[in-house]
Amino acid sequence: MQQVAAPVELDPFLEQRPRLLALAYRMLGATGEAEEAVQDAWLRWQGAERTVIADPAAWLVTVTMRLCLDRLRQADTARRRYVGPWLPEPWLESVPAPAAGTAPDRRLDRAADLSVAFLLMLERLSAPERAALVLRDAFDADYAAIAEALGRTEAACRQILHRARARLQEAGSSRQPASSAEHRRLLGAFLAAARSGDPARLMRLLAEDARCLTDGGGKVQAALNPIVRRDKVARFVAGVMRHLPDGLRFRPITANGQPGLAILLGGEAWGLLSLEVADGRIQTVYMLRNPDKLAGIMPGPVTSGGGDPSWRQRVARPPAQPKGRTDEPEAESRRSAPNPLQGPDHA
Repeated sequence: MQQVAAPVELDPFLEQRPRLLALAYRMLGATGEAEEAVQDAWLRWQGAERTVIADPAAWLVTVTMRLCLDRLRQADTARRRYVGPWLPEPWLESVPAPAAGTAPDRRLDRAADLSVAFLLMLERLSAPERAALVLRDAFDADYAAIAEALGRTEAACRQILHRARARLQEAGSSRQPASSAEHRRLLGAFLAAARSGDPARLMRLLAEDARCLTDGGGKVQAALNPIVRRDKVARFVAGVMRHLPDGLRFRPITANGQPGLAILLGGEAWGLLSLEVADGRIQTVYMLRNPDKLAGIMPGPVTSGGGDPSWRQRVARPPAQPKGRTDEPEAESRRSAPNPLQGPDHA
């Protein structure tokens, strides 16, 4: 009689890894840093005494959150030195489904809590406020788990979460986000209007207080300050489109759970265009040009010799052995830019 092999039990870390990556990304806004934080959690998991860990999933979430809090504190100086507006690296994975039994009123919409707009609002919060909000509303953690992660009492965590929600409401998080279909429609209309070079056509799509944020990170030319107000944004976008390099291609992409456009030049990622859409109008135009944040847009080959796997491929594999790294950012320089979105190779 043929024997049926017993099912192989999945290591708790590998089972939780996608969730830990999503948690770390929401905290750090950077895919590479999220991977490093989760890898550090894996190292601690390898050295832990498993027999005394009653709930491995909760243990891993707590360790990952504490690692992210340490990284946020270390990143304060680097973030203050960042050249121009800062935008998060794009999250190119599918939006995780909510856990079974999660109450709708105790979690954020899974696309909304990955959006660029929401991640930028999280930047307004202190590290404990950010942690409490992400754990409670995005991962449905109870107050005991939040208290364990933050090293605070449950009562203190309730106050921290209350302050975080109040600050987000002041920042405008109560706007009604658009559906995916409406978002795609306005994204297509925006691209067509931008290509026409007609500011008036663009203005019809923009909210009165619309903004445009361009992130070059000091590596390529980009506007060093936000462009604010509908008329200024329209003129800025129309002017930029007249100076774009020849051969650019726009490819639809889903980034941070929402429609966007990958901008390609010569087979490489040149930029990423995305929008914040609410109340039937474009509220914010995001143009990501920092090449350090665009690597995951173009999938790299996976070969027997190693290759350079994309972010999507890296998510699925076990963590690699840690490499030496430095937390000191590379030297950055400011450059004047008559054409804010034109890279230095196409002047």
